[in-house]
Amino acid sequence: MMPVDPDAVFMKKALSLAARGAGRTSPNPLVGAVVVKGDSIVGRGWHDVLGGPHAEVNALADAGGNASGAALYVTLEPCNHQGLTPPCTKAVIEAGISRVVFAMTDPNPGVAGGGAEFLLRRGIEVKGGVLERECRGINQPFIKYVTTGMPFVRLKAAATLDGFIAARSGDSKWISNETSRRLAHRLRLISDGVLVGIGTVLADDPMLTVRLRGGTLRQPVRIVLDSGLKLPVRSQLARSAGASPVWVICGEDASAEKERALSAAGVDVIRTAGRENGLPLGAILKELGKRRISSVLVEGGGRVLGSFLESGFADEFYFFYAPKILGDRGGVGMLQGGPRLSIADSVPVYGLGVKNVRGDLLVSGRFRESIY
Repeated sequence: MMPVDPDAVFMKKALSLAARGAGRTSPNPLVGAVVVKGDSIVGRGWHDVLGGPHAEVNALADAGGNASGAALYVTLEPCNHQGLTPPCTKAVIEAGISRVVFAMTDPNPGVAGGGAEFLLRRGIEVKGGVLERECRGINQPFIKYVTTGMPFVRLKAAATLDGFIAARSGDSKWISNETSRRLAHRLRLISDGVLVGIGTVLADDPMLTVRLRGGTLRQPVRIVLDSGLKLPVRSQLARSAGASPVWVICGEDASAEKERALSAAGVDVIRTAGRENGLPLGAILKELGKRRISSVLVEGGGRVLGSFLESGFADEFYFFYAPKILGDRGGVGMLQGGPRLSIADSVPVYGLGVKNVRGDLLVSGRFRESIY
């Protein structure tokens, strides 16, 4: 039997706390922390909301006087710079912590950093790299965003077993069951933006909001790829733009009159140089990154999902398969990409997971062999 590593045990506790901030801290990372004295956890904390106290500060406050002489386990190296909140290294020193264990260093190249070195110079024992891969795994959107300036891209679709997301009439309600739809809303909750093509809007007139029970929920920015600016002013998206942001990305030659009408309704119209076969996804993702969108959930339709797959910009996928077969070649396919003449041209996937969701099958994975 392998010996138990106490540092790994306590870091797992910190990781579980970090997950509690999902959907509220972006574009900041998910961070959890525990204060340990002897063999007991005396303080717990996590980064709960953007602009609020960091995980270390919350854990130290929870520990109170017990923090003196204790060890601090935190999933991210304590910050040593002034951001929306003061540097956490100061709070660590003032609390009398004697040892700091962290999972990963801050990957943000724009951060002054040096948290570990700062603490070492003040006589505090520091150890890094404990469960680093697990910590990087839950912070993939943050890592990609701060290192590339582009959002992390998740693809999501609900399809029949034979791969159709709608009948030839456009009808798609409902392919997946209610539990699967709640999970899809959870994906929206942890994303900064939800993106669809104008075809989906014209067919379904969706709201694209998070509809889950429990408290005030952060709503993602609703993004529509609409080269010809066809979004109806009376659509649910346009009529609700004042309550929750709606961005429409169109071509440079789209109607100026239509832009004025949508802008008057509160829609943010973003023009971009087009290309022969559609809007430029790379330039769009860079623009979204500039607007502090660190993760985007692409919900389709088939042409948009296929475009992201072909472009190589997609990072993860979540495909819900219902126990139904449409069996009509006139149906709407889940991924409508270009021709692939051999199996060797297939897109490989990694980290495949399959989950039974009350009869539906959720198949998830990523499009890269390694994580960020």
